[in-house]
Amino acid sequence: MVNNGVQLNGISFRIGEFAIEGLDLSIRDGEYFVLTGPNGAGKTILIKLITGLLQPAAGAIRIGGEPVTDLPPWERSIGYMPQDGVLFRNRSVRRNIRFGLEVRHESKRAISKVVERTAGMLGITHLLDRMPAGLSGGERQKVSLARALVLSPALLLLDEPLSAIDEDTRDGLCNELRAIQRKMGITTIHVSHNRRETELVADRIGVLTRGAIADIMEVDKKP
Repeated sequence: MVNNGVQLNGISFRIGEFAIEGLDLSIRDGEYFVLTGPNGAGKTILIKLITGLLQPAAGAIRIGGEPVTDLPPWERSIGYMPQDGVLFRNRSVRRNIRFGLEVRHESKRAISKVVERTAGMLGITHLLDRMPAGLSGGERQKVSLARALVLSPALLLLDEPLSAIDEDTRDGLCNELRAIQRKMGITTIHVSHNRRETELVADRIGVLTRGAIADIMEVDKKP
């Protein structure tokens, strides 16, 4: 059976003294996979290899059953939310969210429709004409997520998306992330150090240690 999620086969990469050697990983179509592990384990490097921001020395990457190893990032159908989730300070929330669609040269009508729909799904329609400087941490994270989702990606990559969020806000955002992922059916890889966050969103958890997958665990989702 073809895996239409994400497949990494024999991935090798080296930078300085850090190395990934022959890593294999299979993410199921439509699952929420959380990647965790100690600092320096290579989590962000692995995410950047999948996005195409870094290139492996050896191995192959497939997304949705299609080989993407040699494709540039913009041709991989990926929505990427980096750890800092930086927004353009001189652009309104609306213009931040629509940025990727403008780069694609989508029509203004199509862009407006997708932006409004995505903002409504995330509950941030009331923020569309605000500037980033006036947003809370949680609001900024939602805008950054919206900017990734409007591209209708085959794969969503979230690198420590809630690292700057206080604990009281974290649970609510985890529940929203999970609900959105389920509604869209989008394969998601989420990097996290937070145990509570991981347990709330994950279908499976992969533990990365020194550039190698040390363990993969199923998460028992109680009704």
